[in-house]
Amino acid sequence: MAIFLEKFLAGQQPVINGDGLQTRDFIYVADVVAASLKALDYPEAGIFNIGTGLETNILTIYLKLQELTGSTLGPQHGPGKPGEQRRSLLDRARAWARLGWRPQVDLDAGLAQTVAAFRAGGSCTGF
Repeated sequence: MAIFLEKFLAGQQPVINGDGLQTRDFIYVADVVAASLKALDYPEAGIFNIGTGLETNILTIYLKLQELTGSTLGPQHGPGKPGEQRRSLLDRARAWARLGWRPQVDLDAGLAQTVAAFRAGGSCTGF
C-alpha cells in the first residue's frame, strides 16, 4: 500500500504484481493498537489473530487509492512474485470473543486517513 501511495503521489506508475487478485486482510494500525492494549489486560497467556476477517484483493486497493489520490494512472500489471501467498484471511473469532475487541476503522475510512497522512508528509501510518 505504501508503495502504491508513494508512486501515485509522485505522479509515477505503480505496478501490481501478477493479476492483483491475491487477497489480504487489511487492518488499520489504530485498531491493532487498540487490540494490543486489550491484550495487555487479558488475564491469561494467549495468541490472537488481529484482523478484520475480510479479504480484499490488491487490485481493489489499487483502484481505491487511485481514486483517493485523484490519479489517472490505471492499473499496470507486472509479473507475479514466485511463491507469493494467494490468499490471506485471519480468523478473528478468538480476539473478538475473549478480548471483546472489534476493529473500528473500515477499509475506506482507513485508506482515506492513510492518504491524508501521506499527503501531509507522513508515511506508513495506516495499514
